[in-house]
Amino acid sequence: MDLLGPLRVSRDGAEVPLPSVKQRLLLAGLLLRPNEVVGTDELLAVLWSDEPPASATANLRTYVHGLRRALGPGGRERITATAGGYLIRLAPGERDLDRFDTAVARGRASLASGEPEQAAMHLADALDIWRGAPLSDLPHTPLLARRIRRLVERRLLAEEDHAAARLAAGAAAGVIERLRALVDQHPLRQRAWAHLMTALYYTGDVSGALDAFQQARGALAEQTGLDPGPELVRLRDGILHHRLAPGRATVGPATGGPSGGNPATGGPVTGNPAARQRDDRRPAQLPLALPRFIGREPELSRLDHWLDDGSAGPTTVVISAVSGMAGVGKTALALRWAHRVADRFPDGQLYLNLRGYDDVDAVSAAEALRSFLETLGVPDARIPTTTDARIGLYRSLLATRRMLILLDNARDSDQVRPLLPGTGSCAVVITSRDQLNGLIRVEGAKPLTLDVLSEQESRTLLGNWLGAGRIAGEPAAVAGIIDAAGRLPLALSIVAARMAAKPTLPLTAFAAELRRHEALLDALDDGDVRRVFSWSYRALSEPAAELFRLLGLHPGPDLTAGVAAALSGRTPAAVMAPLRELTRLHLLTEHQPGRYILHDLLRTYAAELAASDTRDDHRRAAHQRLYDHYLHQAYPAARLLQPQWAPITPVPRLPDSLAAPLAGREAALDWFTAERRVLVRVVRQAADTGFGAYAWQLAWALTAFLAPHGLWQDQFTVQQIAVAAAETAGDLGGQAMANRMLARAALRLNRHDMAERRLESALELHEQIGDLTGQAQTLHSRTELAYELGKPQEALVYGRQALRLHRLADNTAGEGRTLNAIGYIYATTGDYERAIASCTEALALQEKIDDRNGQAATLDSLGFAHERLGAHEHAVDLYERSIRLFRDSADRYHEAETLARLGDVRATMGDLAAAGQAWRRATEIYDSLGDPAADDTRSRLARLSGQ
Repeated sequence: MDLLGPLRVSRDGAEVPLPSVKQRLLLAGLLLRPNEVVGTDELLAVLWSDEPPASATANLRTYVHGLRRALGPGGRERITATAGGYLIRLAPGERDLDRFDTAVARGRASLASGEPEQAAMHLADALDIWRGAPLSDLPHTPLLARRIRRLVERRLLAEEDHAAARLAAGAAAGVIERLRALVDQHPLRQRAWAHLMTALYYTGDVSGALDAFQQARGALAEQTGLDPGPELVRLRDGILHHRLAPGRATVGPATGGPSGGNPATGGPVTGNPAARQRDDRRPAQLPLALPRFIGREPELSRLDHWLDDGSAGPTTVVISAVSGMAGVGKTALALRWAHRVADRFPDGQLYLNLRGYDDVDAVSAAEALRSFLETLGVPDARIPTTTDARIGLYRSLLATRRMLILLDNARDSDQVRPLLPGTGSCAVVITSRDQLNGLIRVEGAKPLTLDVLSEQESRTLLGNWLGAGRIAGEPAAVAGIIDAAGRLPLALSIVAARMAAKPTLPLTAFAAELRRHEALLDALDDGDVRRVFSWSYRALSEPAAELFRLLGLHPGPDLTAGVAAALSGRTPAAVMAPLRELTRLHLLTEHQPGRYILHDLLRTYAAELAASDTRDDHRRAAHQRLYDHYLHQAYPAARLLQPQWAPITPVPRLPDSLAAPLAGREAALDWFTAERRVLVRVVRQAADTGFGAYAWQLAWALTAFLAPHGLWQDQFTVQQIAVAAAETAGDLGGQAMANRMLARAALRLNRHDMAERRLESALELHEQIGDLTGQAQTLHSRTELAYELGKPQEALVYGRQALRLHRLADNTAGEGRTLNAIGYIYATTGDYERAIASCTEALALQEKIDDRNGQAATLDSLGFAHERLGAHEHAVDLYERSIRLFRDSADRYHEAETLARLGDVRATMGDLAAAGQAWRRATEIYDSLGDPAADDTRSRLARLSGQ
C-alpha cells in the first residue's frame, strides 16, 4: 500500500483497483495512522472538505464496507471497527512510507558512524521510493493536506541528509544540481543552502558559493523579513576568508544521530538542536592548574613532542600515559601541560577523575561515558543504556572533533580503553599509578614515568611555600626535611603547609620531629607517603585527629559540616574548628562552599586509622549516626517531593540526631541535587556494614528524587542494593518495596523481563504481609508494563485489580491515579465514553483530597479523549487547566507534554498563532530538561512556519 505518489494498492504484483474516490480517501486516512484507531470525526474530515452531510456517518459505514470488499479476502480482518472509529492492520514494510523510513534510518546511522558512502547509498534508495507528491491523485481536504505536508518535510530532510552524505564522501560536484532544484522549490531551507554553498566551494566555485548566500538572504528577507541564521553567516565567512578545510566536508545527519562539523567553523550545518549547541557549549572541563608547580621541563617537552610528531598519521589519536607512585605529581604535570596546549584544541577539553584506586566508587566505563556524552550535548533520554552503544556514540561524536581528553587517576588499561576515541585528531593524556603496559603495547600509548623531584626542585618547592630567606637560613634542616619526605611532591606540600602555618618555629624543630616518628606502615609500597601523613596526623589537635579518623568512615565523595558533626556525635558548631584545622593543613579541602573532600590517599589513610585506632562499637555507633542523619534528612525531603506516595515507617531517629527539616519543596530539590552521589554510596555502605533497614529506606527516599528526574540507572543501582539488603535483614516490607521500585527502573530501561519478574516478587511479598496498598501499587505498575508491551486489554485487567485493592485499602490518591490510568488506556483504544467516565471519577477524588499533580494528569487524559472526539474547544480548556496545575506542582516535563498536545489541537482548529505559542513554550521546557522531545515540537514549529 503506497502513499508516496498516487495512492496505489497491489497484491502479488497486480494492482488492486479502487474506483471510488471516497474509498481511496478513506484508505488514505487509515494508512496515515496504521495499527491505531482513527476516530470517526477524523475520517469525516478526510472525506469532506466542507461541512459533512447529515448522512455522513452512514455513508462512512458504506465506504468501509466497499473498501473491505475491494481489498479482497481478509479485508474485514484488515479494517476493523472499534469504539469511536476504525483501524487498519498492516505488517512492517507494507507501506512504502515504512520502507522509506527504514532506509533513511540506515543512512543516518551510517552517516553518524563515519561511513558517508554507505549513507549516501541508503539515502538514495530511500529517495528513489518516492514516485511523486504524496497522494497526488486525491483531493486534499485541509486535514489531509496537513498530513501530506509532514510527509514532504520528511523527504526534504532526507534530501538534505543525502547531500550531507555525498559531501562527506567527497562527491561535491554530484549534489549541486539536485540542491539547486531543492532550494528553488523551498527557498527558506537554510540547511539546503548551506550544503549548496559548501558543494560550490569544494568544486572551486567560490563566487557561486557567495552568490548562493546572497540568494538565500534575499529569499529570507522577502518572504520572512529575517536575516540568515548564524550558522549560514559563519559558513559565508569561512568561504569568504578561505577557512574551510580542504577535501571532504564533514556534515552530520539532521536528526537521529550525532552531528559532524560545519566545514567552515567546526559547528554543525544541521537542524539538530543538540548539534547546534556545539559552538555554544564548547567543553572546558580542565580543573585549575596547581599554582606552585615546580620543574618537570623535560617531561613537558616530551609531551609537546608527541603532540607535534605527525609520524602516526593525521587520523591517529595521540595517547600519552603518565605513570608514577602516589603523590608524585602526575595530575599536576598533566594539568600544567593541558592548560599550556588547550588553545590547540578548538573543540574543547574533557576531564574526568576515574578514581581508579577508590575501592568503593571507581568510575565505571558506563558512568564515565554518560558523563562525557552529557558534556558533549547528548540529552539524557538519548544516552544509550548499554556500554557498547555508549562507546559507539562517544567515538562517533569525537571522530570529527579536535579535543583534549584528560583521564586522571586510572586504575589500569581496562578502565581506560572504552574512553579512547576511535579515530580523529584528539589527544588523550592518562595518569595512573599503573604503568599501563597494555595501552602501550596494544594502543601505542607513549609512556612517561615520573620520578620524585630532584633535590633542587624540592628546595624550590619549599621556598615557594616558606620564602627564600627562611630556606637559606637553615640549609641542613631543609635537607633533612626533603630527605624525610622522600622528595615526593604531595608529601613536601603537606609538610610545607604545616611549616608555613608556624612561621616563627625553627625548621630544625620540624626536621627533628619528622625524624623521630617512624611510620607504622613502612612495609607497604606507599610507606613514605604514610610516614608524612602520620607525622601530619600526630601534629593535629585531639579533636581534629578524632574527626579525621571518623571521616575515614564516610563513603565520599564529599560531605558537609552537618555530616561531620553526625559522625562525631557533636554539634555542627563544635566541629567547625577541627574542620578549619584539617583544611588549613591540606588534609581536607573545601572544594565548594560548605562541602569538604578528602584526597583519595588521605581518605584511605583515615579509614586505616579508624580501623586500627577506633573501637568496633565506636565505629558502629558512628556509622549508625551517619545513616540516621542521612535517612532523617532524606525521608522528609522525599515526602516534600512526592506527597502523594504512600509513606513508609522509617527507622526511629536516634535521641541525639542532628537532622533538621528542610524549608520546602525547593530546598528538598536542592538538597537531593547536592547529595545524590553521596546517597548512592551511603546506600551501598549501609548495606555492606549490616544496616539493611537504613539501606532500603534511604533507597526509597532517594528514588523520590531520581524517578521524576529520569535517573533510572541510579534508581536501578540503589534498588538492587535495597533488595539484597532487605533480604539479608529478613525485612519482607522492605523487600516488597524495593522489588517494586526496582521493577519501575527496569521498565524505564526497557528491561521488561526483569521488570515482570520483580513485580511478581513484589506482589507475592505484599500479599504475604497483607499490604493492600502495596499490592495495588504493584498492580498499577503491571498496568504500565502491559501497556508498554502493547497489551492494552491486559493492562486494563491489571488496572481494575489495582483499583479494587486501592478501594479496599481506602487509598484515595492511589484510586484516583489508577482510575486515570484506566481512562487513558480506554482513550488510546478509542473507547472514549468509558475513558471520560473513568477520568471524571478520578478527577472528583483528586479534587476532594487536593492531589493537584494527579488532577493535572487526569485533566490531560480528559483533554486527549475530548480532542479525539472532535470536541476541540473543550479539549483546549482541559489542557490549559492541566498545564496550570502541572506548573503549580513544578512538574515541568508533563507541563511540556500537555503544551505540545495543546498546540496540536489549536492547529487542528486553525488557530496557528496559538499553536505556535504552545509549541514554543513546550520546546523551551524540553530544551531546559535536555529532553529529545524538543525535536518533535521544534519540527512542528518548522512546519508551521512553512505554511
